[in-house]
Amino acid sequence: MSENNFETNNRILKIPCNPRECGSDVLAFVGDGVFGMLVREYLACSSRVHANELHSRAVAMVRCEAQAEYMTRLLPHLTEEEEGVFRRGRNHHTAHTPRKSVAAYRTATGLEALFGYLYLAGRIERIRELFAYCIENPSEYSEEN
Repeated sequence: MSENNFETNNRILKIPCNPRECGSDVLAFVGDGVFGMLVREYLACSSRVHANELHSRAVAMVRCEAQAEYMTRLLPHLTEEEEGVFRRGRNHHTAHTPRKSVAAYRTATGLEALFGYLYLAGRIERIRELFAYCIENPSEYSEEN
């Protein structure tokens, strides 16, 4: 691990980055991409359908209402640090006005901030664990399998 317990070798680019110094909007920006990539990999590897159907399924999984539901599954499994990152992301106010539920939008932003934080911290195994709870298969993606 690096001096701040953030592992750059566990990220695609090895640019030093302390996620504690990133704003919650930045963490959510990164986490949106991370979560989207997890969903795409999951669907591509577990479904034998054409790309247009994969896209439809991915959209359903990344919409804010779905992400808010995933967060209810994750909350009992979060560490104190992770809960803090989630709350920080959830409570971040933006100029964007969600089309549907404000509560679901904020909860989804918190989930994205959490995944962004974990990615930038290089905690890939933890990302796998939490994503498995999102899709209701907590042991499916552990390294033991």
